[in-house]
Amino acid sequence: MRLLPVVPSVLLLLLFMAGPVVWAIVISFSNSALTGRFAKDPEWVGLDNYTRLLADPAFPLSLLLTIAFVIGSAIIGQNLLGLGLALLFGRVNRTTRALVSTAVVAAWVLPEIVAAFAAYAYFADDGTLNQLLAGLGIDGPNWLFEYPMLAVVLANVWRGTAFSMLVYEAALGDVPPEISEAATVDGASGMQRLVWVTLPMIRGAIATNLMLITLQTLAVFTLIWVMTKGGPGVASTTLPIFAYQEAFKFQAIGYGSAIAVVMIVIGAAFSIAYIRALRPEAQR
Repeated sequence: MRLLPVVPSVLLLLLFMAGPVVWAIVISFSNSALTGRFAKDPEWVGLDNYTRLLADPAFPLSLLLTIAFVIGSAIIGQNLLGLGLALLFGRVNRTTRALVSTAVVAAWVLPEIVAAFAAYAYFADDGTLNQLLAGLGIDGPNWLFEYPMLAVVLANVWRGTAFSMLVYEAALGDVPPEISEAATVDGASGMQRLVWVTLPMIRGAIATNLMLITLQTLAVFTLIWVMTKGGPGVASTTLPIFAYQEAFKFQAIGYGSAIAVVMIVIGAAFSIAYIRALRPEAQR
């Protein structure tokens, strides 16, 4: 009876989260299409979509771009910048802390479509960044054409750093100050205290944060679509863009679903790695 109150929530999760995942897996084994004969009567094709995907020359590049996007903007960018800001807040006054927090969180609370257009306006050929560079006498490149992945990585770092910052700020607040003070008395430097005292004590927060931002970044679509539409050519076509184009531009719903299932597998692999990192050494 104690579990009865959570039954509606579990049912909603199954309906709106597990349901679409299961349906995508089922559809990935068919030749379902957006229009035409196979839209009404799709046929079971087994592993044909996955065989086609492995033979598709666009897939390895899309997979590589996705991994680079996740590592660059989430694991390195958001994670390290968020940790750095959280550590910095312990050394600055309240006013500076409030100003920086507000500036960082403002990007995070914006609707994704608004943040995407703001990033597009910043990195466009005649956008804010090139205007600032022109004021310094520097002729800036067309960022979205010449360096599309760098632009979307930086935009996603700007967009999502606040989450990591808040997670680490809360985690660092739970670290007993007397432990760090004891390390200082023993002669540990600031870097040594960080590496050997602070980071091990917030390992759980690090793994949890990495898992969440990795899954969020793996599914980023709007930001990239608004800024580059996966271009120029396929230079910024990550797996979400690739799946969207195949499913809706080329109307191959079954093939697009197979790409989405690959994304689920990649996300599951990252999640398992992070969950293992959360387990105490004695349970390994």
